[in-house]
Amino acid sequence: MIITIHSQATSEERAQLMAHLCRISGSQRPITTTRVGEREVIALEASQIDSQTQSILSQQPAVERLIPIKTPYQLVSRAFQSENTSIVVGEAHDCEPVTIGGTTASPVIIAGPCAVENREQLLTTAREVQEAGGQILRGGAFKPRTSPYQFQGLGMEGLNLLAQARELTGLPIITEVMEPDLVETVAQHVDILQVGSRNMQNFALLLAVGRNSHKRPVLLKRGLSSTIDEWLLAAEYIMAAGNPNVILCERGIRSYDPQTRNVLDLTCVPLLHELTHLPVIVDPSHATGKRELVPTMSRASIAAGAEGLIIETHCDPSTALCDGRQSITPKQLQKIVQETRILAHMMRAEADLSQVA
Repeated sequence: MIITIHSQATSEERAQLMAHLCRISGSQRPITTTRVGEREVIALEASQIDSQTQSILSQQPAVERLIPIKTPYQLVSRAFQSENTSIVVGEAHDCEPVTIGGTTASPVIIAGPCAVENREQLLTTAREVQEAGGQILRGGAFKPRTSPYQFQGLGMEGLNLLAQARELTGLPIITEVMEPDLVETVAQHVDILQVGSRNMQNFALLLAVGRNSHKRPVLLKRGLSSTIDEWLLAAEYIMAAGNPNVILCERGIRSYDPQTRNVLDLTCVPLLHELTHLPVIVDPSHATGKRELVPTMSRASIAAGAEGLIIETHCDPSTALCDGRQSITPKQLQKIVQETRILAHMMRAEADLSQVA
């Protein structure tokens, strides 16, 4: 159940509603409101709201509307918001604004190295990503690795280098945050916060990125073996904490076949567009684990309806300290950018023709 609050509600009317909701939930914690577009809303567990309670709530002067939602996820549900969410990034650091999602935006290409290794590597790759047509620069300052003996990233030094790369190129930047206590620090430096696959159900982290005071958008990667509902409920944590700007990223799910790193579940892209209003992008690098498969799966992702791609790109993949096998060169990136733009243009033209017909 979602409650939308009257924009003209007085402080007394709001306080009365909040007190009533606290009694319903039986909680002493304050009720969290979330602003989605022009609306201020409250999401409640449906099991707490019977018909009598609905009737009482509808009579509260601060309540504009009650929206019953049948799915366990509510704020991310298409039933709550029918129009596609559009997220603008880059304005906070005076970059050229990039729009992800919506109805008219072109596919967004996010590219850069898996890990920030040193200044020369990052700035060289950043310039080449820009020249290739990439719109957002990725790079890991903090790297979660399976082995404790592998390169773990440069930490704060990596964040500073990413900021230098943004100043050099004008590209907004995205990096992964791994700890709730680091969210505010990382958000101060970057334009998008990434929650990695291993942390998709790190609920303390989800709440922290949802509450980040800089209001940075969050790219939420699908867990290694997560269902669609689990993924959407993780996004719900972020939105319920106060951040409506969530981008879903399909990065492949684990299987038994060692030929590819993961299985790229492109079925989820059109399915998610039915279930949620949030933008969906695809990571063909982690999904396949092989650079020769990245161009084909990039085209397939856009054909499936993805609003963008996040691709690991390195100035010299053979020397990469992290995921070199799946990293492409800037020259390969340039071709992918060209192909995906042509494909997206053809798809829009076909959609326009079908509407006319």
